[in-house]
Amino acid sequence: MTHVLYLAHDLADPAIRRRVLTLQTGGAKVTLAGFTRGENKLANVDGVAPIVLGTTADGQFAQRLISIVKSSLSLATRLRQVQKPDVIIARNLEMLALARRASAIYGRDVPVVYECLDIHRLLLNEGIAGKLVNAAQRYFATNAKLLMTSSPAFVSHYFGPRSGLQLPVLLQENKVLVLDDDAAALPAPRPPKAGEPWKIGWFGALRCRKSLEILGDFARRMDGKVEVILRGRPAYSEFDDFDAFVANAPHLSFHGAYANPEDLASIYNEVQFTWAIDFFEEGQNSSWLLPNRLYEGCLYGALPIAVAKTETARFLETRHIGHVLQSADTATLKTFFTSLNEQAYLDAFAKLALIDRRQWVTDSQDCRDLVRRLASLAQPQNGQAAEAAPSSLTRV
Repeated sequence: MTHVLYLAHDLADPAIRRRVLTLQTGGAKVTLAGFTRGENKLANVDGVAPIVLGTTADGQFAQRLISIVKSSLSLATRLRQVQKPDVIIARNLEMLALARRASAIYGRDVPVVYECLDIHRLLLNEGIAGKLVNAAQRYFATNAKLLMTSSPAFVSHYFGPRSGLQLPVLLQENKVLVLDDDAAALPAPRPPKAGEPWKIGWFGALRCRKSLEILGDFARRMDGKVEVILRGRPAYSEFDDFDAFVANAPHLSFHGAYANPEDLASIYNEVQFTWAIDFFEEGQNSSWLLPNRLYEGCLYGALPIAVAKTETARFLETRHIGHVLQSADTATLKTFFTSLNEQAYLDAFAKLALIDRRQWVTDSQDCRDLVRRLASLAQPQNGQAAEAAPSSLTRV
């Protein structure tokens, strides 16, 4: 059985739980270690008791660096009872630093996988700070054998031309983990009944203040014809006062956290549209990502709304699904929803329903394929030493 040591930046992040479940379903034994963040409650992963390395703060990069340094000094003690892993996965840059230290503890022959699903703005900084962070990333990736990322635009805009990393790339899209074939039955169209509003769902990691302001203003101006429903984990550090804003916003409501993937069908079946727009790092990471909510909404029949000139928009336009706004503002949204009728909705839903569900789903076979790929990093190939990383980033 392949033993994976998974180093997590935020143990409460639902994406961490999904990755652990994916690895377990693929047949791996998983040891989970990482940091808690503020008031975030630990996500429950059956059979895995995480090793807590410390506490970090959302949006406080300097504080996180100090925590990493402190943790590296005690890492050997924390991992003393952990059997030597076959592979180490480092989620995000700060965990990559700890992965290098962990690999050294076990003899430096444990391959490291760098899992990077967001490009931090410091990595794109053109000044001294950006150069230093990129140099640190290259240094800590010295022992890495594979880069896992979730969007081809991350490779074409950053990892390929700018990062200086020389790693093969494994694209792991943010698809929905579905381990039961009946768990994602074909959705049915759900136009609103007479007198009821259209509903937009903004679910997941809620960190975009601009999106909140746009949706709040739009819902108010539509005066009950459109309702906006928020669910997930707000990044409170990114908002002046998230709770007060929601409390004072008519036709906009926040319904708290949810279990992923267990609750996805029920929450997406409440809405007709998914807000798949993010301005958190506008023009950079937000323009390049393919968010979880894109795959979740499409799987459960919630039509995605994107903004032009982003990777999400390109994804939708290639498949002729969803709706791409030329600009994300109240006026454009109002024009779209004022002209929307039931037949237009049903036509758009029918196009989405034609897409093969495998576009949206990670199933048991995908899990096994991932673990097999990870296991191969630690094994000789065809009786020879494992191949060295290529001189430039390539897709595998």
